[in-house]
Amino acid sequence: MRNTMKFSILIVVVIISVTAFIVEYINQSLSDDVVEEKSDEEKAEELAEKMKPKIEEHLHKRDIHHFIKTITFEKDVTINPMGDIIIDGYINNEPENYGFSASLQYRAKKIGSMSFDSDLSDRFIDWEEYKDEPEIKENYLKSFTKKEREQYLKDIGEKE
Repeated sequence: MRNTMKFSILIVVVIISVTAFIVEYINQSLSDDVVEEKSDEEKAEELAEKMKPKIEEHLHKRDIHHFIKTITFEKDVTINPMGDIIIDGYINNEPENYGFSASLQYRAKKIGSMSFDSDLSDRFIDWEEYKDEPEIKENYLKSFTKKEREQYLKDIGEKE
């Protein structure tokens, strides 16, 4: 009877110890998840900061007409469901017309893709590719109002 009592007490102590260990492990795991979320956001912001010069370089490569005077980045970065870091910005202090968005790949530490507002994308058109088909450019320019056309031609360096 005495051995049975000792054995029962031993089993109770083991169960309590294992339960305490599991509870401590779960609490630690939950707090690590909270810290990890914060550190993911911090990592995203750090990568975005490091990649800003590469984004600027990419924009200037696309800017064959030397339209870009200033590049401004939004303060907030986001992490999309695929894990890419998204940083937005705009050109020449005109966020309504000349916005862009860069998708950064964290593991590869590179620009995955970039998208541009249509007005900004228009400033990157290389009309030399259409030199044998001048009507394409003419038809394109006809889609603008007179004021828009003059501004566009200034932006691409064809008019002062």
